[in-house]
Amino acid sequence: MKAKKQKRQGDFQKVQLKVGKKKPKADNATNVNFRSKAIHLPEQLKHADSGPTTHRQLDIKDLLSKLHHINSNIKQGALVGLRELLSAQPSMIELHASAVLSEVAALFTDKDGSVRAAAVRLLRFITQCIPAERVVPFFPLLSAHLTCAMTHISEAIQEDALRVLDVVLEHYPGLLSQRHTVLLTNFLELISQKRKAATGQDKSGKGGFALTISTNRSVTAQQWRLTVLLRLGSFLQAVVEERPLDEGVTSSIGLGMWAGEKGSVTSVDVSWEEHVFGKGRIQVFENSGAVPTPHSAYRLRYAGAGMNKELCSAETVQGFAGTLVPLLLEIWVEAAGGDHVQTDSGHLLSAEAMALMFQILTILQLLRRVSPHRDQQDILDAWFRNSYLTDFKHHFMKNFPYGLLEVARHKKKADGKRIRQQVAAGTVAGGNVEPLALNVTLCQVMVTLSLRGQDHVEAEDADWLRPIRVFIRETLSNEGKLSSKHLAALLEVVWRMIVTQRSRVVTDDLLQAVYVQYQQRNLAVSVRSLLLRFFSQLYIQEHQNHPHIARYVSRILARWLASLPVQLVQLGSRNPQLSAQLLETIHPAAARGNKDLLQSLQKNACSIYDPQEGCVVVLPVESQKRLVQILHFLPAFPAELLACLSQVCNTGRVSASLATMLIRTIHLRSPLCGWSSSSQDVPVKDVDYLSFFFTTLTGFSSEMLQALQDTDEDCLLPSSILSPLSVFATTLEQFLHHWDIVEVFLSIFFICQSFSPPSVCGLVVVPDCVCAAILRCVSRLLDVNFLPSDTLLHFLSDCCLSMLNLLLQLEESAHKRDAVWEACFAALSTVPRLLRLVLQSFCVCDLCEEELPVLAQILSLLLQHTQLRNHMMANASLLQHIIQDLTHFYGGETREQWLTDLLYCYSVTLSGHRANMGMSDIY
Repeated sequence: MKAKKQKRQGDFQKVQLKVGKKKPKADNATNVNFRSKAIHLPEQLKHADSGPTTHRQLDIKDLLSKLHHINSNIKQGALVGLRELLSAQPSMIELHASAVLSEVAALFTDKDGSVRAAAVRLLRFITQCIPAERVVPFFPLLSAHLTCAMTHISEAIQEDALRVLDVVLEHYPGLLSQRHTVLLTNFLELISQKRKAATGQDKSGKGGFALTISTNRSVTAQQWRLTVLLRLGSFLQAVVEERPLDEGVTSSIGLGMWAGEKGSVTSVDVSWEEHVFGKGRIQVFENSGAVPTPHSAYRLRYAGAGMNKELCSAETVQGFAGTLVPLLLEIWVEAAGGDHVQTDSGHLLSAEAMALMFQILTILQLLRRVSPHRDQQDILDAWFRNSYLTDFKHHFMKNFPYGLLEVARHKKKADGKRIRQQVAAGTVAGGNVEPLALNVTLCQVMVTLSLRGQDHVEAEDADWLRPIRVFIRETLSNEGKLSSKHLAALLEVVWRMIVTQRSRVVTDDLLQAVYVQYQQRNLAVSVRSLLLRFFSQLYIQEHQNHPHIARYVSRILARWLASLPVQLVQLGSRNPQLSAQLLETIHPAAARGNKDLLQSLQKNACSIYDPQEGCVVVLPVESQKRLVQILHFLPAFPAELLACLSQVCNTGRVSASLATMLIRTIHLRSPLCGWSSSSQDVPVKDVDYLSFFFTTLTGFSSEMLQALQDTDEDCLLPSSILSPLSVFATTLEQFLHHWDIVEVFLSIFFICQSFSPPSVCGLVVVPDCVCAAILRCVSRLLDVNFLPSDTLLHFLSDCCLSMLNLLLQLEESAHKRDAVWEACFAALSTVPRLLRLVLQSFCVCDLCEEELPVLAQILSLLLQHTQLRNHMMANASLLQHIIQDLTHFYGGETREQWLTDLLYCYSVTLSGHRANMGMSDIY
């Protein structure tokens, strides 16, 4: 019988659910039979006080930690957040400078371009806020990261490294210039690669550098080299400007040659660490030589500051230049097309080629200026001449001068992208080079290679110096306006050629062109200042180090010097700086007795020293002082000039000290000074000098005094019995200024006691400063044995009485009141019979009731002065008669207070006088 088959059990069986039955639980069901309670941690939820945060609530620690994240977007966001936080809280920049700079510098070599761009933007912001002295401790790390970025294998990182270099050069050029040892090599590696020695590429058997071409860059090879050369030129310029300078050596391009021919001066560097424990003193002397220098050559410089000593020697610069200059020549040959350039159109260059050549020439010019010592620069010039003069003449002077090649370009859709790439590479800034700037820079480089002081220089270098001379002459002689930068470079070339070639033809040709440029109208102030400085230095060198210049340039310099006083009159106060520069040249030329200048100065003296609009009153104090000093060298002082100088002293347009200097200068040039002269033509005549003396002493000229007689102004005090003269009240400033001048005259003419006061006795209206000056001077200048005339005594009495009346009305100005009283007292106590004449003029019966208190106050004032009591008691009878008349006039029961004060002063004076007489009788 056949067995029955069993039904196979399936893997997944469907459970039959029945209505009304409970659903069975699943095998993986969760048991929820438990209870839970909430745990509260309020302290943990509190935010820590970590300082300022960004709008995303991130503090500086959070942002710095995110800079290490692997995600580029997070790092870029952290850099943006750092800039936001530091912008809102500037005080945090210096507080976290170390951490921020180290983290940002580490991103210079990040693989993501957006992160590097954000790092550069943040670095630019930070450098604007932190000064260089605060960055010194962190700069080695920043420089190390910059070096890594410049030598990175990635071309994109190298391009961004140049942007970092721009930021550091802009804000910390001094710190970056100290890292020249590494950075100069980095610049070479950016445009070339080191080739191995003893290979087929280097037949000399020595290692060197060869130009490289990379196809992975966003710009062409020529544009990249131009970009690198731009930064190299900026770096060398920073090295030149930040290094210490010797006397006669300057760092600015275009101005160095004028002061650079004064001779070789070596600075003295003292290392104070070597003398810390020394007990001896350090004696420093100036090495003046045959011709003393106006400035000391002594230098104090710490060994760790400034530029390292490695780049100060000519040998070090020659080592670097020996590698760089061949590369520069190779770059130019490649850019110019080598020998395929046609001779007839070789002088026309494209804008890019012109910018490249300009940077090459700028670097060559800076290389010789890197060394701070003058003798080292001369060694470098000789080395450049022996090594590269032939190459420079072949590659640079062959098609000189150069012009711009105009190329018509059609607009394309890709032009915008190409321009953005050029802007990113920095080539647009270097592409805008004018042909004039290129040609002038080439002249500067080439003239430094000419022989100095050699007789055969004209024959040996004439083939390439002649085109330079023609270019300089044509550029300066045309009527075009030159900028100050181009003119400075041209003048440097002219100076170098004059000093080195020593040829009359060359000197006349060049200086005539410079003088044509100087004679142009409407020149800019900076251009005019440069031309003045050039001729001034040329005149100084004529009398110092280069006597051969005097044989060639005397005619042109004479014309130029003769025009300076005329220019000073025309310029006036329109440009005080330029006027001061003119005076800086006029003063030494007048001191040396230049005939042409002194004649022109004598002719225009009245205009220069005009009291209303002359330079002596409208220019600043320093220029006024120079003008007064120039008076010492003036050949003659005519009456018109002395009248102008007298008004200059009296008007108050110059200070009292300067007026004192002017008066003393004229006194020294006068025959009354005591100096004997063999010549009959004295600078100042006696009559003119006495007129100047009395006019300045009175403070007003005769014309002005006559004009005051008919004036009717509010400041004019009317005349009366107690004020016989009508006093013209001057301002306090004018009075004090004239008082100081009077004191000067008293100190100068203390021996001139035979003089009599000026003849002003017939005047009715007299200024108060004139009255005070006469009373002050008459007591000092009149001889003891001299008996004044009645006319003079009556005038002095009127002056004294008028001043005493004015003294009672001066309440606000204490200084003026003291000066007036001092003058009255000096006259009353010194001049014989003056006090008696004053008392005799007090006629009580002729006075009105309002004038009696004034008379009493004057008498009380005289009685109260101790030194005048004896003089008053000598006129006791006259004084007693005046007081009796006053008492009789007020004989009533009530007595005025002023009368009571007068009687009290009189009784005190009388009792003191009787006591003195009694003591004298006892002894």
